[in-house]
Amino acid sequence: MESENRRIGIFGGTFDPPHMGHLILAEEARDQLNLSRVYFAPAADPPHKRDRRLTPVSHRLEMLRLAIADNPAFIISRVDADRPGPHYTVDMIHILQQQFPPNTGLYFLIGFDSLADLPNWYEPEKLLAACQLVALTRFDVVLDWAYLEHALPGIRRRVTLLDMPELEIASHILQKRVRQRRTIRYQVPAAVEAYIQKNRLYLE
Repeated sequence: MESENRRIGIFGGTFDPPHMGHLILAEEARDQLNLSRVYFAPAADPPHKRDRRLTPVSHRLEMLRLAIADNPAFIISRVDADRPGPHYTVDMIHILQQQFPPNTGLYFLIGFDSLADLPNWYEPEKLLAACQLVALTRFDVVLDWAYLEHALPGIRRRVTLLDMPELEIASHILQKRVRQRRTIRYQVPAAVEAYIQKNRLYLE
């Protein structure tokens, strides 16, 4: 039997706001890969989203806390929230490696769209060497494995494909719905919806 911290999931992103798709994704990864914990690591300053206005990380951390409060396997990591940016995934993984025992396996959760763009990430070779990627299949994204293998030799061996229910929920769409005074009920946890309303987030 594997030790407590042997298999750890890492889920990065802005979580602006965290929604049911995030939670289902994380739970499916935990279940299918037998992960002991899934760490949610919100990025305070993601370099690929500098053209977008992000909600202050303090709000995003609190929404995450509310979203995962009922799941003891889910934990928030402030690895990116508490250090200056820009925040690159490979740096986050290397920092987390130092926080866990040497025999810990790190599984980084990534979307199919992000996997398709991986050759354009910062130091993708080092990221592949540091952890196993867990790619979440999507019917509307077709991967060009030949291109990925040419750009990053050996990538196919470092990617685990994960089937999960298809949910068309996206944080930027939820923000738009809030601005339009439309409902987001059942798309985010009730506590997150209440927090958004109380703090008047995403309104112009």
